[in-house]
Amino acid sequence: MANAPLISRLTEFDVVRLVEGKASQRLAQVVFGLTCAVAMILLRSLIDIVAPTSGPFAFVYPTVLLATLFGRWLSGLVAYLICFFWAWYFVLPTANSLHFEDPSDPARVVLNSTAALIVLIFAEMFRYSGCVYARERDEEIERRQMLLSELDHRTKNNFALSVSLLELQQRGLENEESKAVLTQAIGRLHSFASAYTNLSDSHGKGAAVEMDSYLRDVVERFRKAALDDTIKVMVQVDPVEMDRETAVAIGLFTNEALTNCAKYAFADGEGGRIDVALSQRPEGWSLVVSDTGRPSEAALAQAQSTGLGTRLFEAFARQAGASFDIDLTPQGCRVSLTQQQAEPAA
Repeated sequence: MANAPLISRLTEFDVVRLVEGKASQRLAQVVFGLTCAVAMILLRSLIDIVAPTSGPFAFVYPTVLLATLFGRWLSGLVAYLICFFWAWYFVLPTANSLHFEDPSDPARVVLNSTAALIVLIFAEMFRYSGCVYARERDEEIERRQMLLSELDHRTKNNFALSVSLLELQQRGLENEESKAVLTQAIGRLHSFASAYTNLSDSHGKGAAVEMDSYLRDVVERFRKAALDDTIKVMVQVDPVEMDRETAVAIGLFTNEALTNCAKYAFADGEGGRIDVALSQRPEGWSLVVSDTGRPSEAALAQAQSTGLGTRLFEAFARQAGASFDIDLTPQGCRVSLTQQQAEPAA
């Protein structure tokens, strides 16, 4: 697997792409074919020291194949003509002559020359098909990226529209309890939108998400939107990367935990501190969100209920392949999300 990037680069190598202009490209193909032929001649000369005249055309085939794959048909043709003539003249008995020592050699030369031409033709067909496939692949990737960009744009607009509709409906209500429910729904929707926007704009270029910068962005967005300056937020994240699905789940879990802190721990305007820590250990990773707030009796009852917040914690934990725990005391609240590595099979 370590050689995969090298092999991938070799399959995309083409001497024509190294130069510009048709004349320069033709010259590059001729030079590359000549280089391949010279390399074969040198290798064949070394072999002739111990095995003269044996297998006169053996090295013509791989030389033509490589020259055609990486230099196109003109390089393959140049390598074919030079290598075949050299093998005929210097290696095939009689050496250093175009005369045949064996009566069957003329048919042998015709057969080998035909076989080498077949190698050249099929190598060019394979190379051309690979180029067409690569071009179609790149076009498809570009098209999908454009569609994803459009989808991202529409999704962000839908988040904004949903929030606006809920806020509009909230302003028309007089019942404080109904307003509180909509306020909580709007806050959670903001949390989803924040996590999505963060991944889409800042961390969406690869399959893995660097958790330090991502989680700090999630916390900072929430702090600016929902926390007073009297509340200090500390973030500590080990250098670790995770797949996008797990990263999204952790970000949303963190948002929900911070939402609970803002709603219950510091609901009376008191100052305090919130600690967010993501640690990576051999046995697995762990996310802990703790605060120094003093929750009321209503908050204690809410945390122990099976309300929407608890169901969201369960959903995010399931998405992350982890388990969660809530430890609520008069000294503060500690919400943890823990993922344990599976034990290896015996």
